[in-house]
Amino acid sequence: MILMFGILYFLIIRPQQTRAKQHREMVERVRRGDTVITSGGFVGRVTKVNEGSDDIEVELSDSLRIRVVKSTLMEVRTKGEPVKDAG
Repeated sequence: MILMFGILYFLIIRPQQTRAKQHREMVERVRRGDTVITSGGFVGRVTKVNEGSDDIEVELSDSLRIRVVKSTLMEVRTKGEPVKDAG
């Protein structure tokens, strides 16, 4: 029984905790000017970060700005970061 719990911990629980920690750190580092991708698939530039709140303002086009909850961000690209190669 202990062996099964150990296997489950190292294969399921621990990797999930590290991914959650990485996501939390990524969301905390969001700054104005970063390019973000939301869980809905929207790609935009951050125009306003509310420090006391859990939402940010994202510009999708010149005339369209939306408020997004930080926890729904899937990826954050900093200003100088190149696009990741899929291959």
